[in-house]
Formats: sequence, structure tokens, C-alpha cells
Amino acid sequence: MTVETFLDGRVTLHAGDSREVLKTIPDCSIDSIVTDPPYALVSIVKRFGKAGSAAVKVPEDGSGAYARASAGFMGKAWDTGETAFAADFWAECLRVLKPGGHVVAFSGTRTYHRMACAIEDAGFEVRDMLSWLYGSGFPKSHNVSKGIDRHNGDERPVFGRAKGAASSDTESLGEFRPEYDLTSAASAASAASAAWDGWGTALKPACEPICFGRKPLVGTVAENVLDHGTGAINIDGCRVPTDELTPRHNNNTATLLKKGFEGDAKTIEPSPLGRWPANIIHDGSDEVIAAFPETTSGLFNGERSSDKFRSTYGSFKGTAAGETETYGDSGSAARFYYTAKADAHDRIGSKHPTVKPVDLMQWLCRLVTPKGGTVLDPFAGTGTTGEAAFREGMLAVLVEREEEYQADIRRRMGLVLAGPDERARESIKARTAGQPIDAGPLFSG
Repeated sequence: MTVETFLDGRVTLHAGDSREVLKTIPDCSIDSIVTDPPYALVSIVKRFGKAGSAAVKVPEDGSGAYARASAGFMGKAWDTGETAFAADFWAECLRVLKPGGHVVAFSGTRTYHRMACAIEDAGFEVRDMLSWLYGSGFPKSHNVSKGIDRHNGDERPVFGRAKGAASSDTESLGEFRPEYDLTSAASAASAASAAWDGWGTALKPACEPICFGRKPLVGTVAENVLDHGTGAINIDGCRVPTDELTPRHNNNTATLLKKGFEGDAKTIEPSPLGRWPANIIHDGSDEVIAAFPETTSGLFNGERSSDKFRSTYGSFKGTAAGETETYGDSGSAARFYYTAKADAHDRIGSKHPTVKPVDLMQWLCRLVTPKGGTVLDPFAGTGTTGEAAFREGMLAVLVEREEEYQADIRRRMGLVLAGPDERARESIKARTAGQPIDAGPLFSG
């Protein structure tokens, strides 16, 4: 286990296992944790096998039913849950955080519950779940019709080859096949397989959940913030810019009831700083924008005589008898925080399969960390959290076990202050390992 520092000591890298490194970090010394742990998209046998059962054996030639899945996401041996799903690990994270410090941890939709339960069992208060929505995921589904043909030993005629897409012939957990055979329903070998044409086993991935937790406060929020500098989130610093100036209306139900719903409620102009940050983040893709069509509030028809009436549809103003006009939020996905998925700027040549966008990590660091505070990432990967924290005027403590990604972090730290041209050159050099290629338009500016 070695320790290195970068950027005048503002970013520290611990090269080692986070379970061991955390033991060396003093109590209550960290302001926030922003991290992307392994999602543990491993084989069903490894996840749910009985205690003490034999591990799945994969033949030396790599064949067999569990050859792909047993290695984890994209074939990575580190994609397991022995750390991220362990309450003991998160208890160590709780210990090093200051009272009121937040943890922000990414996960996968199929395994989020295990990580969130471990975080809560460790003593954190789960405050919310953020969702990062994107349109660039590809489905990894098993083609049931083809599976039946294979099961029966039947061959389907191949009418062509496809390139650069996910094979519909696999139930891999993140596998991407450069080329694969194309068949059709018309080439199904039997009536049984034809009957199941079009059936699969998985939906298209378009969301990554993010657990948002907080270490319990000491005293009130005000007392905790004054004593430790933690416990609150940076609302104004993370607002979403908007050009809309649509008035909003006060939701003081008691006052409106006393007035018999007569007249408009007090008009409240939206903040010039932008929209209140929501627990939705998106990549700005056409697919995500289309999922959030332009919407406006309508009329709620109901009795108004009960003094227990409460509107759950937004604020309202008085209208004709039996009607209450509501004023909820409106607009498309543009009203949520936007960040594209990781591009060449973010990857800088790394082959890590789950690099996160630097601007997304900046937004998350800014949300939960005071200026000059210290951010911990116990699963640092390529170091995007470190770069993000540095750009936000914070300190960062990174922990990474894999040597390949330690090298990525060193390269990233050396390029944080570099211009786009130098980052592009280093990205190409790292990606191609010295082999000349036509780089193309890697960067837009």
C-alpha cells in the first residue's frame, strides 16, 4: 500500500484495498464521500449460491455456461459485492466522515438494494435516491427463440453479419460483440422456437440509481453546520439554469381556505439562480428528452369545503365552484441537471468500462461538500472524483486497488491543468498503445 500526492498535495492517492486504507484514516476527518462502487453484476450462482457451496468452475478454454458472467461486468474480476454490499465497510466510511457528512454512491438497478441496505445498516440515514438517466445504453438480452433452437440442436440459416452493437444472442452482463450473426424469425428451425420469436430476458438499461445518505447529525442542523461544516446540501450552487419566468403560486392552503379560494394566491417569481435541484440527472439525449414531454398542470375538480383538504397537485388559486386550478412544475427533462455520458475528454484513454463524466462528479461534489472540504472516493477508478474535487476547490482522497487504474489516475492528474489539445494527444496515445490510427473528431473543442 503506497501513497502519492498530486496537484500540490490537493489530491492524494492510496494505492491499495479500500477496506485496509480506511483503517488508516482518522475519525471524523472527511467532509463527504462521492464514489462509484462495483455494481456486482456477477453470476447468479456467485450472488445467490448457498453458503459454503463450491465456486463456479470455468474450463481453461473459457467455455461453459458461466464463462462470461462469472468474471463480472465486462469480464472484470473486480466487479464483486464483497465490499460495496458489506455493512462493515460502510461503517468504516461512517467513522471517517464528520457528523452530518453525506455519502453519494452509484449502483446498478439490479443490485442497488443490497448496497443501500448495507449503507443504512451501517448507521447512515438514507436521505434520497438520485437517478442518472441516459439514452446510450444497449440491451443485453437472451433471444429466447434462438435459445430454443440451440437447446434442440437446430441450426438457423445466417443471412448476414452485424458490427458494433450488442448481440441479441447473448444474456451477458455487459458484453459487447464487435460482430455477430444475423438470423430472422423466418429462419426459426421449429414451430416451438418460432412461437417465442421476439421474446427476451432484459430491458434496455437507461438509469443508474445513486444512494444519497447522511451520517447522523450532532444536535440540530444549525448546530452541526456551525460545529462541523457539514450536514446541509448546496442548493443554490447546484440549481439548474432556466430561461423560464413563469410565476409560481403560494401553496398556503389554510389561508386559501379561510378566504374561500377567492382571488389569486401570492405570486412568487422563480429564483434567478435557476430551478431547485431535483433527484433526476440526465444525459440530454433525444431518447431521454422524449420521455419527458412538455407538461402543464390542469384543473382539479373536487369539494373545497373540508378544512382538511390538501392539494397534492401543486399550488392553486380560486376558480369556479368545484374547481381548483393547480400550479405544478412544468417543462421537459431540461428542467433536470444535464450531463452527457463520459466522452474522450473524461476517459483520457482509459479502458475502464464505467468512467463517469467529470462534470457530473463536479455537480455531486459541489452538492455535498463545502469549499475547501475533503472528498473521499474509496473506489476511485480512473480518478474522475479527484479531478472533479480539484476543479471545485476541494481536496480529494482517492483509493484504488487495481494497478491498471492507478496508472489511469496518474495520467489524469498530470493532465488536469492541460489544454484540450494535450489531453487529446495523451488520450490517443493511451488508447492505441503506440499503434497509429485515424483519431477522427475525438474532441469538439
